Amino acid sequence: MTVLQDFSATTLQGAPKDLDDYAGQVVLVVNTASKCGFTPQYEGLERLWQEFRDQGLVVLGFPCNQFGSQEPGGADEIGEFCQMNYGVTFPMFEKVDVNGDDAHPLFQWLRREARGALGSEKIKWNFTKFLVGRDGAVITRFGSNTKPEKLRGPIEKALGASA
Repeated sequence: MTVLQDFSATTLQGAPKDLDDYAGQVVLVVNTASKCGFTPQYEGLERLWQEFRDQGLVVLGFPCNQFGSQEPGGADEIGEFCQMNYGVTFPMFEKVDVNGDDAHPLFQWLRREARGALGSEKIKWNFTKFLVGRDGAVITRFGSNTKPEKLRGPIEKALGASA
């Protein structure tokens, strides 16, 4: 069985990162963008990270430019934007594709494990969120319209599950 810890990604700073480093934690994976109507969700994601990180939550942001070219900048620009405008301190990764032939393997797996509306694997827009349990298995997917504060209950439930 494939789990989150089987994947790796490159940080926004260009360093390789094994997602095995998050073993035993509850992980919220989000495809992000700086010029999107949902961009203010960075603030709520940061609040969740600050509130629950000591209990074992980690938020992972993956910028994506596939939806309306809403993430046109490079790594430095993305990092600066997130920090300056939303105080983002949770881990951010390099820009990736989440759909199509060039989709990052992590997102190929997430889409298969937690399908969207009407059973679709395709990610519809920026700020789609995937909640992964301490065991590395995907729990559920939340669409772009789901505000981070609405994730408190599912996160608390996942955090309460044994490691």
